[in-house]
Amino acid sequence: MTKEIKSVAVLGGGTMGAGIAGLCAERDIKVLILEINQDAVDAAKDRLLNGIPAPIDNPEKMANIETGTFDKDLEKLKNYDWICEAIIENAEAKRGLIKRVEEVRSDHTILTSNTSGILLKEISEGMPDRLKKNLAVTHFFNPVKAMKLLEIVPGNDTDPETVEALNLFCTQTLEKGVVIAKDTISFIANRIGCFFMFIGLHKGKEALDRGLSQERVDAILSTPIGLPSTGLYSLYDLIGLDVMEMIGKNFASNLPEGDLGKQYGEFPEAEKEMITNGQFGRKTGGGFFRMTKNEDGSRNKETFDLLTKTWRPQKKEELDINDINILFDDSPDGVLAWDVYGTTLCYAANLVPIIADDIVSVDRAMQWGFNWSNGPFKAMDNIGPYKIIDKLEKEGIELPLMLKVLKENNAESFYNDQDEQLSPEGNWISI
Repeated sequence: MTKEIKSVAVLGGGTMGAGIAGLCAERDIKVLILEINQDAVDAAKDRLLNGIPAPIDNPEKMANIETGTFDKDLEKLKNYDWICEAIIENAEAKRGLIKRVEEVRSDHTILTSNTSGILLKEISEGMPDRLKKNLAVTHFFNPVKAMKLLEIVPGNDTDPETVEALNLFCTQTLEKGVVIAKDTISFIANRIGCFFMFIGLHKGKEALDRGLSQERVDAILSTPIGLPSTGLYSLYDLIGLDVMEMIGKNFASNLPEGDLGKQYGEFPEAEKEMITNGQFGRKTGGGFFRMTKNEDGSRNKETFDLLTKTWRPQKKEELDINDINILFDDSPDGVLAWDVYGTTLCYAANLVPIIADDIVSVDRAMQWGFNWSNGPFKAMDNIGPYKIIDKLEKEGIELPLMLKVLKENNAESFYNDQDEQLSPEGNWISI
């Protein structure tokens, strides 16, 4: 019998914790938020109603939320079906709190650690078996109410019933798009999406040296190839260079030798200098781009030129090829598109079954988490997998795993018209 989740306790009322709690409360789920002290509790309550975006639209839904502190109210956790820890991204802090929770947790209660990249095996090391079978990672995307993707990461010891209960509740009640990820660095969406961003900085620098502008780089690495209009540099400004540098250091330090993510995780010098100068993006008033105001109230869009290290007026760029065919054009535009997006597709093709059991989980993660029009495998189907294979073979590049599987099994595509997908073993399996 599958476990039922009818109540949720959230540990931490920061941006993610408030987002998760608000999402549950809006659906009339009984919610408990615990924080470190009363000031933090008050801040969480304010964040629920006044955050941007506010996790709770209807103030009456606050009646579904009870609050308390770790010191006074930890005992209440025994009455909740799912405890979601959502404190700071620090493994030791998470482990310390989870050990305290385990002393009061009921046998049936599921416990997840919400994190964007800390491995479950690191969090669960040394934890009792009683907990491990009910323990998993959840990775909600920010803002929780707006982003569809939820990655659930079970461990080797996680009971399948735990995963099934989480999947069912988060899909049906919270209306999330759930994918099951493996316990690997940055899970699925961030592993591929951040790789795109990291290789983008390095190949973008080469493109700038060839005479392309930053505006043109963004124009190429966006809607023509089925990605959001933010492109590359504008996406950095949105997320924050400081945040991305931290993820990049994790890639460089912890990915295995030979992984391209390890090679491109470290920032180029120009971007390192921007971080040193506090130039992180929108939250600091400007990163690669900024908006300035004139005395008459009008606004100017400006670009931080990476070659001259000065601000200049932003310019509009028109592309000669404005669709996916740009990947196979030998112009500077095409070279950039292939070097960044083409390489990202190949990177993804080498990661199944390492980061996920199947290709559809990867595709859904990129659509729901990074707003790609198509995930990498569906995109390769649209492009024509053998066009990519031919290009790689002509350049003497070893075929990535899933492209090799496709070719060896004489498959024409990764998906067929019977709602099936190609497995890493070369079989057709249900989507």
